[in-house]
Amino acid sequence: MMPINSVKSELLTSLRSKSLVRGDFTLSSGAKSKYYVDCKLTTLDSNGAWLVGQIFHNMIRAEEEARGVKIDGVGGLTMGADPIAIATGMVSKWANDAEPLQVFIVRKTPKQHGQTKQIEGNFSAGDRVVIIDDVVTRGDSTLRAVDAVKQEGGIIEFVAVLVDRMEGGKEKIEAAGIKVISVFTKDDLLNSHVELRERKDFVAA
Repeated sequence: MMPINSVKSELLTSLRSKSLVRGDFTLSSGAKSKYYVDCKLTTLDSNGAWLVGQIFHNMIRAEEEARGVKIDGVGGLTMGADPIAIATGMVSKWANDAEPLQVFIVRKTPKQHGQTKQIEGNFSAGDRVVIIDDVVTRGDSTLRAVDAVKQEGGIIEFVAVLVDRMEGGKEKIEAAGIKVISVFTKDDLLNSHVELRERKDFVAA
């Protein structure tokens, strides 16, 4: 496996080339933007997923050690968090962790049939978990996942995101008492001479 700094550099290159788009966008928050970060083009790419999994696994284990806690699982609001959480869990198994990180998915609304779950996968009340997100803008979708997990008895240690758009979301989440760590910020992605692909009049969900 490559050194983690090399993995991070390759991931940044991938995000810039595959996921960063210039144009006129309406974000899910309603805000307007001249660029959009479609992280799923990277996180759902086979090589991108491998890179993301390594980075998040390394970042989560480092924060876990610093806090002196044991993290049981990772997950977040579908669907931006899903590929990151799955990749992180798979790398955890590949790395031969004594107890690999389990993975869960938070539905936007509870399932209307069967077990009527809002949280799917390997999650139980009392688990210490990390809430994952691909992009944090104003923090609302991340906090929806936080609230759902808390309601089901989960203990949230911190939030880990791929890209912080630096538009107040991190501060909003931390004001709720939850630390946020990120792999990259908006400045990391935009501080480049890379030519951005162009699309216009796009509504970003």
